[in-house]
Amino acid sequence: MELIDKIVELKKEKKAVILAHNYQRPEIQDIADYVGDSIELSRKAMEEKEAKIIVFSAVDFMAESAAILNPEKKVLLPSLGARCPMAQMLTVEEIKRWKALYPLVPVVLYVNTLASAKAYCDVCCTSANAVKVIESVNAETVLFGPDRNLADYVQRKTGKTIIPIPEWGFCPTHLLFQPEDVQLLKMQYPEAVVMVHPECTLEMRNVADFIGSTSQMCRYARENNAKTFIVATEEGLLHRLRKNNPEKQFILAYEGAVCPNMKLNTLERLYTALKEEKHVITVPKAIAERARKALEKMFELIN
Repeated sequence: MELIDKIVELKKEKKAVILAHNYQRPEIQDIADYVGDSIELSRKAMEEKEAKIIVFSAVDFMAESAAILNPEKKVLLPSLGARCPMAQMLTVEEIKRWKALYPLVPVVLYVNTLASAKAYCDVCCTSANAVKVIESVNAETVLFGPDRNLADYVQRKTGKTIIPIPEWGFCPTHLLFQPEDVQLLKMQYPEAVVMVHPECTLEMRNVADFIGSTSQMCRYARENNAKTFIVATEEGLLHRLRKNNPEKQFILAYEGAVCPNMKLNTLERLYTALKEEKHVITVPKAIAERARKALEKMFELIN
């Protein structure tokens, strides 16, 4: 029996649902029940009333969010090594230090943070809704972490003072994109539309025709009449873009833009995790309760 068939059979037997982030390997995206960004997927898991197990093929903070929002389900991460480097950059101690410096300023944290950090914020946001969340916060100054580039993007869009915590938090993969690569590609494909993730630098955002999250890029590519797109985000998204838009061409703005952490999840590891029900993601109750409030507040603000 093929490995994919074994996974499908196991999934039915164990009443499991497989969630895959847009940056996962193509074969994992193809076998998943749902493919999307982290919060889209966590919300999908909440809707899966019959599921007993969630296999979240992504990185640590996403599986934590799923566990926080679905306390009655068992959440599995195919590879425990799949950790987000940016999420590791913001510690609880760092948040406390900034809160001591700005005691009256609200703390908004990107979902790309660990649960322990989320427990110390007022509300969470995603790259898709960061501008809307910041606009909804009743304050002109906001502590925002951990991505400095997203903080800068939000500050420019809202006109509010956004203080990044830590000062230089970043996504290593999105920092690989450089405007000169886009300029060279535009010489080859002059009619191409450039889509850039807000975790990219200001210089990259300045050469963009569209700036948005992975889910927003998918929607934009579908609705736009252009036939060619230059894409500045992790290469995994191109599989979904090409699959959903077979008549269009998608070119990665930099060929080396691969997140090694996202790619640690493989079909073999997914199968083993599901078969043995191992790599269970748990969040201590006190932290989970506080972090859940921050996530639920986000849902309230954007609905």
